[in-house]
Amino acid sequence: MSDLSDLIDFDSLLSADERALRDSVRSFVDGEIKPNIAGWYEEAVFPLEIVPELAKLGLLGMHLKGYGCAGRSAVEYGLAAAELEAGDSGLRTFVSVQGSLAMSAIFKHGSDEQKAEWLPTMARGEAIGCFGLTEPTAGSDPGNMATFARRAGSDWVLNGSKRWIGLASVAEVAIIWAQADGGVRGFIVPTDTPGFTATPIDSKLSMRASIQCDIELSEVRVPGNAVLPNVVGLKGPLSCLNEARYGIIWGAMGAARDAFEAALDYSKERLQFGKPLAGYQLTQQKLVDMALEINKGFLLALHLGRRKDAGTLQADQISVGKLNNCREAIKIAREARTILGGNGITLDYSPLRHANNLESVRTYEGTDEVHTLILGKKLTGVAAFR
Repeated sequence: MSDLSDLIDFDSLLSADERALRDSVRSFVDGEIKPNIAGWYEEAVFPLEIVPELAKLGLLGMHLKGYGCAGRSAVEYGLAAAELEAGDSGLRTFVSVQGSLAMSAIFKHGSDEQKAEWLPTMARGEAIGCFGLTEPTAGSDPGNMATFARRAGSDWVLNGSKRWIGLASVAEVAIIWAQADGGVRGFIVPTDTPGFTATPIDSKLSMRASIQCDIELSEVRVPGNAVLPNVVGLKGPLSCLNEARYGIIWGAMGAARDAFEAALDYSKERLQFGKPLAGYQLTQQKLVDMALEINKGFLLALHLGRRKDAGTLQADQISVGKLNNCREAIKIAREARTILGGNGITLDYSPLRHANNLESVRTYEGTDEVHTLILGKKLTGVAAFR
């Protein structure tokens, strides 16, 4: 499967197994997602019926090893993320919340018993997970979270609020991060626990084919073995966020590529002043500029993926990819829309839908500003967050 934007023979940099995995996910997206996504987006629904198919493809916790997970490489995970987001950001977000956040938290920080209880069923798509970190007043600054967990005999009792929590209203299990004596702790909270309430956030202009929720925790009591035993402090949730951020590096370029291809196809078919739009110099400049950034974005993603597989990827390098590729992807999606003219504001075409979604993608898992300051500290040695 060749990409219309590929100017550098990108496939030659991939193994046969990597290309096969990429192509299988692309076939699923082309056959099951793209014909339906406009309706799902307009109706603001996430199609839960596709979850078993995602599981059959081995995409849930696909980068984790054991417990029924596929054990795929970082590059393979990235390639899958790009194809999923070419369908819609909401699709890649589901896989990210399930695998890179909820499952990764249990895999990285949970006990053997917790892993055995939850990871196999989550890998099969039989249990959906969510990841409760962000709060109404603690987005980019999770250290100031107000959710608190106190000891009550051998149990823990949680109180607080979370906001913008993906999948919470359809999840069977939530990973809730809370302040506790001694530092931030993570808790595995079944969502049917009394006092746990998840309410979908409506009236969104972005990520409409996705689920984000408010969570209220009112005297939520869980047993002592609900705590993730192997981490204390913000390094726990941040280690999971880096997994999700890595997937975004690839996913954003998938959305950009799909927007580009929609514009390219349209430019060849749309006649103006007696010839196709593709025959005009200004259109060709737009197409070339978009293709160049897509090629550079995928090269950056692949480089970081190879480093991740080698165990040499640094957290600030993830910020390079997340900041650059989100920023460029949203520019590409907006530019692609201009080639479509007025028709581009309809759901008949993907670029503006991708652009709207990317407004969320560039905000969650670290805003442009946060990643800029991470890289500013790397370059100067001076922290400028406060």
